[in-house]
Amino acid sequence: MLKQQLNFKLSQKLSPQQIQLMKLIQLPTQAFEQRISQEMEENPALEGGKDELNEYEDEFSDSYEDDYDDDGTEVIETEINVDDYLSDDEVPSYKLSSNNYSADDEDKQIPYASGKSFTQHLMQQLNTYRFDDEEREIAKFLVGSVDESGYIRREVLDIVDDLAFTQNVYTTEEKVEKTLKVVQGLDPAGVAARSLQECLLIQLKRKEETASVALATSILDEAFDQFTKKHYKKLLQKFDISEDELRDAIHEIEVLNPKPGGSYSGNTRAVEHVIPDFTIKIRDGELELTLNGRNAPELHVSRDYTNMLKGYKESKEKSKKQKDAVMFIKQKLDAAKWFIEAIKQRQQTLFVTMSSIMNYQKDYFLTGDERKIKPMILKDIADEIDMDVSTVSRVANSKYVDTPYGTFLIKEFFSESMKNDQGEDVSTREIKKILEITVQEEDKMKPLTDDKLAKVLKDKGYPIARRTIAKYREQLDIPVARLRKEI
Repeated sequence: MLKQQLNFKLSQKLSPQQIQLMKLIQLPTQAFEQRISQEMEENPALEGGKDELNEYEDEFSDSYEDDYDDDGTEVIETEINVDDYLSDDEVPSYKLSSNNYSADDEDKQIPYASGKSFTQHLMQQLNTYRFDDEEREIAKFLVGSVDESGYIRREVLDIVDDLAFTQNVYTTEEKVEKTLKVVQGLDPAGVAARSLQECLLIQLKRKEETASVALATSILDEAFDQFTKKHYKKLLQKFDISEDELRDAIHEIEVLNPKPGGSYSGNTRAVEHVIPDFTIKIRDGELELTLNGRNAPELHVSRDYTNMLKGYKESKEKSKKQKDAVMFIKQKLDAAKWFIEAIKQRQQTLFVTMSSIMNYQKDYFLTGDERKIKPMILKDIADEIDMDVSTVSRVANSKYVDTPYGTFLIKEFFSESMKNDQGEDVSTREIKKILEITVQEEDKMKPLTDDKLAKVLKDKGYPIARRTIAKYREQLDIPVARLRKEI
């Protein structure tokens, strides 16, 4: 049995323009510039730079309607007001709004490092050694197996198998081990080690033989596990040495490089530059916020498209092809106008949001003291500027601000709140800073355990559980008390 019924429902749908705006807001400065370049390539009606003409020869405010098909059944409206798409100002109006661009409007190119790769550096050193054909193939394969840190993180047996399958070189573990010793003699010292212990031992063997170096070698070779866990009392007993002798041996180990490849490969890797989207400066005791000028491009609608419309209006006979061309022009003009408007709204949203964050954290931005950062969540800013939480999130998650104290990701200024012993809301960021300072000031001979850290913070007015201390300590990348111990 068939049945018909009506259902009423309300639903919200984002328009293409709203979706475009949300995507633009989320982009940081460099990605935003790439998005503008892409749009200009796809839409010939959009052009960059200043519009050289100050006055228009004609203004189109007429509307005209023509039959689309010969039988007159379909009508096309091509009402186009050029004033809606073009401005007769040389500078777009949104560039003139208050303090939303800085002086760095010029295009700045980022230089990239160039040079030999880490692998190439090692390969060139192999040319100074005498190898037979098989050994050279093994040596090249070993060098190719070295990662960016300078380690070979594979078992010798696996390397033997791979040589057979990929290089058609059938060899033995003994020959690979022998060739590996040669590769481990390359620079930087410690390269091609299979473990941290082996890496440090290789470096010690290249040092001048002294009592401290000999003791350090014995410690790494015979008591590496006790050394890494800082069981100093066991080391004193095992080697029957004094604290001064142990301290000198530990110093010899501490100056070694645990990642021999890092210092070389890091220099030739393309550096990722952070381009601040905002700049906060202090002038006469007041905060001044500026938006990076690269977020305020000069765009206008192509003059050629205006001339096309003029030619269509003046033509007496309007063919079907001309009508199709006018519809295409109108679509491109609309797209260009929407894009320019979206850029304007993006700038306003960014500036309003960052202004609110700056004023909310005014005490911090004036002093640089992280202990003065207030508890702040996305909803606090969203309510203040009357925008959605998702909009604030898009700004905070991908934008950087340059301050007198460094360049930071905006979301770092957001933190949850906790109550101190006086019932006041304090930022978890403030508590982490106090915890960090407490650890820095502790006696390294007797570092504070998590229980003792919790007691110290409680005495300072922050009643926090031990497990919370452990969580904050891990977030700050602070090791446990035993591993902070020094002799």
